[in-house]
Amino acid sequence: MDRPEWAPPGIDVERPSAARLYDYFLGGSHNFAADRAMAQQLLATAPDIPLIAQANRAFLRRAVHMLAESGIRQFLDIGSGIPTLGNVHEVARDVAPDARVVYVDLDPVAVAHSAVLIKDQEGVVAIQGDVRKPGDILHHPTTRELIDFNQPVALLVVALLQFVRDEDDPAGIMAQLRDALPSGSYLTLSHGVVDGWRHDREMVKNLYNRTTTPAASRTRAEVAPFFGDFELVDPGLVWVTQWRPDQPSNIDGIKAAKSAVVAGVGRKP
Repeated sequence: MDRPEWAPPGIDVERPSAARLYDYFLGGSHNFAADRAMAQQLLATAPDIPLIAQANRAFLRRAVHMLAESGIRQFLDIGSGIPTLGNVHEVARDVAPDARVVYVDLDPVAVAHSAVLIKDQEGVVAIQGDVRKPGDILHHPTTRELIDFNQPVALLVVALLQFVRDEDDPAGIMAQLRDALPSGSYLTLSHGVVDGWRHDREMVKNLYNRTTTPAASRTRAEVAPFFGDFELVDPGLVWVTQWRPDQPSNIDGIKAAKSAVVAGVGRKP
């Protein structure tokens, strides 16, 4: 298999990853032939996945804008993915030019291209990290250098936990992350759910299980406890297109997102 010149050393170009599949569904080009082949199999089963990905990305932008307007100046984005239009630091700095952002991802392609994008951006960094080891992320020297955990922080966990299996204790992971944040911090979270999913659930799950990031199936009721005692801001934990929409969405996009992803933002008392 051909290896692109931009591929980081040591990466397995023959095994797909969720980050690169997401990049492909958003129209990006930093993915390998194996990712594209897997994407085509997923699209054959669930053809509206790109609409769902776009709706999820739009939620992230709306949430970051709201958080910056609310006075948040520090963002910890875990599972940040491969850079695309409207990245967290760009959205936050439209409101607050002094906003600081730490991007974290397990995929080396995501980390490498984030580093290229932000190389001239003071106060924005990208590190490789695994959400299943939250302590390593929280205590990473780069995180500690940029994030002051005595001041409110926006923790972003967007479209990530569906790739953390129950045996990896996602509830415990989220509790550790929440406990590290001071009062006045926010948790922004979205999660794929099975409540209204109208495609072949097992087929999609089995395909993702062949990637570097196997999938987990959860309902909205199982996602809600990830917020712990954080107080959900209006409109609560809702379908991703219903979280403070800034413009009418196309009908197909609304239908797709309503069958797939819930999203919410909670504030720590």
